[in-house]
Amino acid sequence: MEWNRITFDPNVMGGKPCIRGMRVTVGTIVGLIASGRSFNEVQKFYPYLEAEDISEALAYAAWRADEIEIPFEAA
Repeated sequence: MEWNRITFDPNVMGGKPCIRGMRVTVGTIVGLIASGRSFNEVQKFYPYLEAEDISEALAYAAWRADEIEIPFEAA
């Protein structure tokens, strides 16, 4: 996959995937959306983000989740 808006820099947020080199991580965006926030609400929190940034963060997180297999152990 090619990511145009997701960047990795060891000097920014410890190398976590960020949006366009800014100090906003993919995890932050995914967490906000998962907690019920809308794209518009996320953009109010971070007005410098574009809708495409949020979409790509979600796509990246879905791709990563599909790439990492975590064994499920029944309780």
